[in-house]
Amino acid sequence: MKKIIILLIALLPVIGFAQKAKKDIQKTSFEVNGVCGMCKARIEKQAFTVKGVKSATWDISSHQFSVIYDASKTSLLNIHEEIASVGHDTPLATAPDEVYNSLHMCCMYERESKE
Repeated sequence: MKKIIILLIALLPVIGFAQKAKKDIQKTSFEVNGVCGMCKARIEKQAFTVKGVKSATWDISSHQFSVIYDASKTSLLNIHEEIASVGHDTPLATAPDEVYNSLHMCCMYERESKE
């Protein structure tokens, strides 16, 4: 009986590791509209609220947002939508007008016209 218990205890870490091996880590970048350091902080902070985001960096001068995320926990579209939810347009999601209009004056970027 002791041998069975010891064997089960020895196998628990192996079983747990096998379950964690199903990650689907993706790395991508896309444009996010914004203009300043406050935008950078807001964009990156919101990206980290998305379950599965491992790294998120937005470059002020190029407007490029780089992200590493676990695709088994979230989708790229979800990341776009979360960033847009705090006032920053992306290629796949547009910020609601009321959120964009509530941004600090220095954070207001030129928006593409809606047709």
